[in-house]
This record gives sequence, structure tokens and C-alpha cells, in this order.
Amino acid sequence: MRTIVKKLRQYKPIAEILECFREEEQVVFLDSSLQNDLGRFSIIGRKPYLTLKQDGALSVNGEPSEETFEDYMERYLDEHREENPTNLPMISGAVGYFTYDYGRRREGTASRFDGQEDLLPEAMWSFFDHYLIEDHEMKELFLAAGGHTCPAEEGIREMEALIAEPVKAVSSGIEKKKAYITSDCEKAEYLRAVEQMKRYIVEGDIYIANLTRQLTIGSEKEPYEVFRKLREINPSPFGGYCRFQDLQIVSASPERFLRMEHGRVETRPIKGTRKRGETKQEDDRLRTELKNSGKDKSELLMIVDLERNDLSRVCENYTVKVPELFSIEEYATVFHLVSTVTGRLQKDKGVMDLIRAAFPGGSITGAPKIRAMEIIDELEKGKRGLYTGSMGYITLDGCCDLNIVIRTLVYQGGRYHLGVGGGITCESEPEFEYEETCQKAKALVKALEL
Repeated sequence: MRTIVKKLRQYKPIAEILECFREEEQVVFLDSSLQNDLGRFSIIGRKPYLTLKQDGALSVNGEPSEETFEDYMERYLDEHREENPTNLPMISGAVGYFTYDYGRRREGTASRFDGQEDLLPEAMWSFFDHYLIEDHEMKELFLAAGGHTCPAEEGIREMEALIAEPVKAVSSGIEKKKAYITSDCEKAEYLRAVEQMKRYIVEGDIYIANLTRQLTIGSEKEPYEVFRKLREINPSPFGGYCRFQDLQIVSASPERFLRMEHGRVETRPIKGTRKRGETKQEDDRLRTELKNSGKDKSELLMIVDLERNDLSRVCENYTVKVPELFSIEEYATVFHLVSTVTGRLQKDKGVMDLIRAAFPGGSITGAPKIRAMEIIDELEKGKRGLYTGSMGYITLDGCCDLNIVIRTLVYQGGRYHLGVGGGITCESEPEFEYEETCQKAKALVKALEL
């Protein structure tokens, strides 16, 4: 079965087209609303024909399977390989997520929360029959249909007809909504946990670790409307909106976890955050403060070293490089300090080997990774779930682009769930670290209230 790809004659922004599919039971939108070198393409996937769900055990289209998730995915990608002759990042494959707890379990790290009910499955990936891909740089829109749920030509025609219809105006409303926030770890508890983590660092257990707290938010606002507001006030290169039946995900992630294109591998860890200033002078001061911060640079350097080690497990010798070490990236509410690590995958390795070697990402665990994850489990108040997991796509020609799930809301059972955290080192000031978690929640809470 061969995927058909068609370029539309008339261009229409893909974010507007999403409105045509918002009521579908299962639809995903990988959104590069911050359009820069990182965010050239956005992708809508619809009409799944194969869904893999890891929820204790693997199920395939709702039927139990004796295979592991990774073995099934690896075998399916190998047996259904399809080359992509276009310059688009994907025309066929799967979109989905891995939770942090999926990675923790894979690493064999026991948890005191293992009996706790999960908010969502540990992994869920759907192979969609229809994809819409926007090239923001060229202002072009493409349709792709694989012929799994209906003949490919028919699928193309159906999407063209839907897109041709006038898009209904999206009402953003004028009345502000109140968001009711509770935390699993109040300020005093978080400060004590930071101090305990610092003691572990001084005693030599770890060099750095990420410490998270979880917010539960009550809001009358629908997830789709939250997503539209969030992408407006806080555009990001690795955001998205996913509707998986009763589960909805709203993301404005700034962090790429892994990209692989034809053997070229890239990861972009973030460590170091400052809030944006109220004036240009304050903004410039905070940017310079982050740029010159020895504490933040050493924090990022430790994670870069960890990521280099992870990639070296599956990349060819001497190909792992750090072409970008301390770069400042600007977002609506924060500055971030970012590095880039690259490599070339060994010829006998594939995308699942890469994910096994690197997941969960070092920027949201710590170093050494396993000991950091053990301490995280001891000091945090519950499972992380999707927060600090990964979301993105895996293609049938063996490529991938995955984010780190931060700045992300999970909506289920009438409540929003939001993780916020930061890296702790021996130089961390507990009050500053707590304030950083508040800054990271700021744009998402604002989107819930506007």
C-alpha cells in the first residue's frame, strides 16, 4: 500500500483547518506555532487504523498482545517500511506519547507509587491514515493518505472538500474564567525537598536532578479553547493538541528531546530559566544574567555530558558532537539556556534503539540518571505521568521527532493536570527554585483564565 501525497493549490494555515476536525474522536496536531528554524512544519493526523496502548500490558486496537510494546513497534516498522520521497518530515507513521513512568519502568527503577492508579496509559501511539502537513516557511499545505480506512484517492478528496468549506469563526469569549489550583507539594514541602536533594548532591549520590510538583486545576474552559489561547499567548516549536477519546493533551513545549532523520540524530536539552522582564531594560538584564550564570551553565554542561553518553551507546564512534553549547532562547514568559548534541546512528540500529538508549531525557531526570530517578521517586509526591515524558511522531521510514513534555496540560475527568519543576544542583537556592516552577506554570494558567 503506497501513500499518496498531494500539494494543495490554495494555501490555508493548518491551525485554521484543525477546526474542521476538532470534534473527531481521535485527532492529533503537532504544532510549531513558534515558527523558526526548529518549527518549520506542523502536522495534523486523523483516522487511526492501528493503535498501540501500553497500560500494564500491550493492547493492539483494543486486543491484548503477548508482545512487548517495543518489540511490536519495532517489528511493525520493519515489516511496513515505506520510504518518504518528499521533503516533508513525515507522510506516514505514528503519533503518540511515552509517559515518564514508562521510561522509569523500562530502566528497572522501582517506585513507591507503583500501586497508584495511572491518569493515562504509559504509552499510546496511533498510526493515522490521513495527514495534513504545513510548511510554514514556504506557505504550502500537503495532504497524505495511505488507503487504510478508505481508498487513498477518496481520502484526499474528502480532506480537500472539508478544507474548502468556510472555517467557522472560533469564539474566544470575553469573560475571564477562574482557574482553581491545588498542588501536591506546597511551598514549604518543596523547599524542604530541594534541601534534601542538595544533601544527596553534597554526599556524592548525584550531580544534578530534576524536582517536580504537580498541579491540579479546575477550570470551565474546554481543552481545545485552552489550546487555541495558549498557542496565541505562548507560541512554541514543539507544542500540540491531542484528542484521544476521553483524554486531551494541550502542549506548548519548547524542548526537543530527539530528532532523527536518515541516521542523523539531534537532542536539545534545556537547563536554565529566567522570567521575562516587565520592561526592555529588565528583560535585557535577565537575559544577560542567564547568559552569564555559572550555576546554570554548569547545570546544562552536566546534562550535555549525560546526553553525549546516551547517544554514544547507539551512534557511530567519534560522531557525537556539541555544535551549540550555551544558547539563549526567548519565549513569551521565560528565557531558556539550551545546548545541541548531535550524532550519526550506527547502521545496524533503528529508531527504537535510539529511544531505548536515551529515554527518559537527561534534562528532566539528572545525572547519574538511574540514581537521580531513585531520588526523584523518594522526594516527589506521586507519579509524573505524561509530564517529562515525550510526545511526537515516528515515521514508517524510521525517522522521528519527539519533544520533552513540559509546559503541558493533561485533561481528564473534568480536571487539568500540570507538572512544573526544575534542575537542582548544590548551588540551588530553594526560594528561587520554587519561584521558577511558578514562572513555568504562568502561561498555561493564563490560557485557562483568558
